Amino acid sequence: MKLLAITSCPNGIAHTYMAAENLQKAADALNVEIKIETQGSIGVENEFTQQDIQEADGIIIAADKTVNKERFVGKKLIAVGVQEGINSPEKLINRMLNGDASIHQESGGGSSSSEQQQGNQNAFYRHLMNGVSYMIPFIVIGGLLIAIALTIGGTSETGSGISIPEDSFWKTIESIGAASFSFMVPILAGFIAYSIADRPGLAPGMVGGYIATHGELYGSEAGAGFLGGIVAGFLAGYIALWIKRIKVPQVMQPIMPIIVIPVLASLAVGIIFVTLIGAPIAQVFVALTSWLEGMQGTSSILLALILGGMIAFDMGGPVNKVAFLFGSAMIGEGNYEIMGPIAVAIAVPPIGMGLATFLNRKKFQAAEIETGKASFTMGLFGITEGAIPFAAQDPFRVIPSNMLGAMVGAVIAMMSGVGDRVAHGGPIVGVLGAVDNVIMFFVAIIAGSFVTAITANLLKKDVQPATKERPEATEEEEPTEHSGDGQEEEVSRLVDITSKNLIEPNLRGNTQEEVLDEMIELLNQDGIVQSKANVKEAILAREAESTTGIGMNIAIPHAKSNAVTKPRVVFGIKQDGVDWHSFDGTPAKLIFMITVPRDNEGDQHLKILQMLSRKLMDDTFREQLLQARTKEDAYKLLESIE
Repeated sequence: MKLLAITSCPNGIAHTYMAAENLQKAADALNVEIKIETQGSIGVENEFTQQDIQEADGIIIAADKTVNKERFVGKKLIAVGVQEGINSPEKLINRMLNGDASIHQESGGGSSSSEQQQGNQNAFYRHLMNGVSYMIPFIVIGGLLIAIALTIGGTSETGSGISIPEDSFWKTIESIGAASFSFMVPILAGFIAYSIADRPGLAPGMVGGYIATHGELYGSEAGAGFLGGIVAGFLAGYIALWIKRIKVPQVMQPIMPIIVIPVLASLAVGIIFVTLIGAPIAQVFVALTSWLEGMQGTSSILLALILGGMIAFDMGGPVNKVAFLFGSAMIGEGNYEIMGPIAVAIAVPPIGMGLATFLNRKKFQAAEIETGKASFTMGLFGITEGAIPFAAQDPFRVIPSNMLGAMVGAVIAMMSGVGDRVAHGGPIVGVLGAVDNVIMFFVAIIAGSFVTAITANLLKKDVQPATKERPEATEEEEPTEHSGDGQEEEVSRLVDITSKNLIEPNLRGNTQEEVLDEMIELLNQDGIVQSKANVKEAILAREAESTTGIGMNIAIPHAKSNAVTKPRVVFGIKQDGVDWHSFDGTPAKLIFMITVPRDNEGDQHLKILQMLSRKLMDDTFREQLLQARTKEDAYKLLESIE
C-alpha cells in the first residue's frame, strides 16, 4: 500500500514536523510506503506530484489549519488534527489499512464524512487558527519594521516620546510597517472564511474584515478590531458556504465561485455588519482595550499569571494558541505590553528544561541530556515545543515546572513594562530590536527559566544507574521467588518481579474494570493476593485521583495494598484497545499493572514506573510488544526493561 500524508499546524514550526516524523516512523514499522508533504511556516516541502496522487491508495491529513483537498477527489481520505498525527500515527495508518476511510467528494457536493468528522472535532478552533496562521506574518513584518525604524531613525527631541522626522528615510520604513499592520484583520477574517467555505469565502471574509476595522462605516468612532474580524470571518464563511450549497442550473455553476457567491456573501456581511452588529462589537472591543490599558498592580499580575500558565500548559497546543492570539491581536491595537509577557513565557519551558539537564545530569538519561541541548536552542528562537519531549515522558513533574517558570517570567515582564511589537517570542525578538525594555525582557526569561530548571530538578528523581548485565535466563527459567516478609526486594530488571504466569497477550475484557479483574485474577492464581476485591479497590482509588493512561496506547495502573504479599507486575495486551481515559485520548493496548505491599519500605512502585516509562518511550519497542502473540514472546521483550 502507498499512502500520502500532509501535516500542518497554525504556526508551521514544531508540530508540523513532529507529526511528519511520527507518521514516517509508524509507516516504516508497519511496512507501508508513505510520502509526507509538510505545510510549514517556510511553505510546502516535499510536495506531491500528480503521479504521486494517482498512485496513492489513500491520503492522511493531520492539520490544525485548512488544507486544500481539491486534488484528492476520488481518493480515500482521513482528516484529523495535528495532535493525532503526533500521538496516534499507527492508528491513522491502520485505519487506512482496514478500509476505515471515506472517498473524498467534490467540494461543491458537500463534505465527505472524514471532513465532517474533523469539523465536528474542533471546527471553531481549526477555522480560527487558519486565519491566525496567515495573519501572523503581517504582524511580524509590521512590528519589526516599525521597531527598526524607531530604533535607528527615531528621535526624542519633541518630549513626547520617540518619533521619526517626516522627511526621514526611516519614516518610509515605518509607513511600510504600518501598511502591513493594516492588513492584519482583513487577512484574519478572510482566511477564517476560506477555511469554512474554501476560495468563495476568501473575498467576502476580507471585505468583512476591512469593514470591521473602519468604524466610520457603521457610525462608530473606533473600529471593532480583531473581535470584529473574527465575527466577520465566521459570518462571511458560513454565508458563502450556505450560498455554495444552493442547487443552481448547470449553466450557472461556472460563475458561482467567482461572481455570485463572493458578491452576495460580501453584500450580506457588509449590510449585517453596518446595520446590526458593527457598533456593539466596537463598543465591546473599546471596553476591552481600555480595561487592558488601565490594568495596574494586582489585576496586571493576575493577567500575566494566566497568560504565562496558558502558554506553558500545552506548549503549542490549543490553550497556548488562544493566549498567543490574544497577545498578537493586541499588537495590532498598539498595546505591546500584553505580548511582552507572552514572549517571555514562550521561551521559558524549552530554555528551562535545557538548563535542568545542564544543572543536574543525574536526573536525566543520556538521550534526555542530548534533547536538552536541542530544547535550549529552540527556546532561544521562541519555539516552545522544544520542551514537549520532556513533558511527554514525565508530564506530572515537567508541565507544572514549565508553568511555574513561565508564570514567574510573565509577571516580571508585566511589572517591568516589557513590550513586544512582534507576534513571536524568545531572545531572538529582543536581539532583533522588537522589544521595549529589553534588559528586563532578558531578566524575565532568565529568571523564569531558572525557576523551571530548579523546580524540575527538585521534582524529578535521580535516574537509575545502569546495572551489570546478567546472564540471560534459559527458556525454562522463571524469576527467583522472593520472601514475603514485607521487606523491600532489590529490583534491577522488570522480570525480577514478573513471570510468564503474569503475562496475558490476549486480554478479553472490553472495559477498564473487566481488564483489571482479568489481570488481578492472574495475581490470584499465582498466590500473590489475599483479597482480589481489596486489590481492585486500591487500584480504582488510584485511578480516581487521575488516570494512569499515559497515552501512546499505554496504561500503567498501580497501587499499594495490604492484600498484596509481594511486589509484582502483570502485563496484558489488548489488540483493539480499551478506553482508559488517557491524556491523548488513545485506547490502552499495552497494560502494565503494578501491585506492591503497603508495608514495603520506600516507593518501590515509583521506581518500577520510572523503569517502565523510559523504555516505553521507544516507538520500536512498543510496536514489538504489540506484535507479541505468546507469553514467551512478551517475556523475552520484557527482559530488556531495566
